Parts: sequence; structure tokens; C-alpha cells
Amino acid sequence: MSLPVHVNEALVRDLPDNGPVVMVNFLRFREHSADGDGTGWDAYLRYSANTVPLIKALGGAILWSGKPEGVAIGPPSTVLWDYIVLVRYPSRAAFLDMVTSADYARGNPHRENAVADHLILASTETFSRFPAS
Repeated sequence: MSLPVHVNEALVRDLPDNGPVVMVNFLRFREHSADGDGTGWDAYLRYSANTVPLIKALGGAILWSGKPEGVAIGPPSTVLWDYIVLVRYPSRAAFLDMVTSADYARGNPHRENAVADHLILASTETFSRFPAS
């Protein structure tokens, strides 16, 4: 199964895989879904309905999601995100297994229809009040 467009497979594979990874997702939605079926948010909900069970099946979890309101500290940004989601996976391998699976491929068109832009930062957890996976 091929990776979704723009996945930096080399980075994800080459980083040490010695524990959980948190993927910090920054999303900007299309006003209208690219397939014409509702809004970008509507398409993202369809993507989420497919993907959240896959995340859970791998031992992952949605840690937090929310809508950013603006830049509190730092220079004003011309890039404004609509939504941020923190997803913990038990390993980088688990993340790659998911995004290369046939089940993920079936739902990924909804993500592509939903987002005008999507940035994911792979993050090593150094401190968390969330229970360990």
C-alpha cells in the first residue's frame, strides 16, 4: 500500500522508535468539500469516523483537539489553522502501519476532500499528564 501524498516516510522511519510518538496535526479546511459533499469539516468528520477506530486498534489515542484562536506569543502568522489534533501512537511503526493500510486508504479520500492544508509534526513525548499507553 502506498503512503498518502507528502508523508515524509524517511523521517518517520529513521527517527528512533523507542516508544510512543505524538503526531501534532495542524489542519486548514476547505470551505466546501472537494467532492461537493458538504463542507470541509463534514468531509473531515467522515475521515475521522474511518480513522479513529484504526488509531484505537493500534493502541493509539486522540489526546486533545481544539480550535486555535490566534497567536498569543510570537509574530503574527499568515498561516491560520482551523483545527489542531494531538494523536499518540505506541510507536512510529504503528503510525506507518496505519497510514499504509488498506483500511486507511479507504478513508483517506475524505481527508483529501476536507483539507486545504494539513501539517503533521512527529513529536517525542518528554512529559505528559496523560496516562501512558
